[in-house]
Amino acid sequence: MAPNVWYHVRDLDAARSFYRETLGFEETAVDFSERWSHLQHGEMEIGLAEGDPQEEGAVAHVDVTDLKAEADRLRAKGIDVGIVFELQGEMRLLDVYDPDGNRIQLAQEL
Repeated sequence: MAPNVWYHVRDLDAARSFYRETLGFEETAVDFSERWSHLQHGEMEIGLAEGDPQEEGAVAHVDVTDLKAEADRLRAKGIDVGIVFELQGEMRLLDVYDPDGNRIQLAQEL
């Protein structure tokens, strides 16, 4: 299955580490000669490709079970996160940014 969202990153190895170790993605494929990786978190599949990050692009939507706890955990690690936004008792959303400035949106259904 092809990734839903592609992000360009300056350093593929560092980005792979960030997505796996910090955000909990599982790597499903990697090509070291072509410099790309596919990763998955729940239903969301993303692709990383080495290159110049894009200003505007698609945003991965990743479901989590406890958004507030995830926000606290990421902030404690020094990760750039936004504020938790709640949609009238239905959903909580949080923007997280990888080291290249790519935006990932974490979501929790209430």
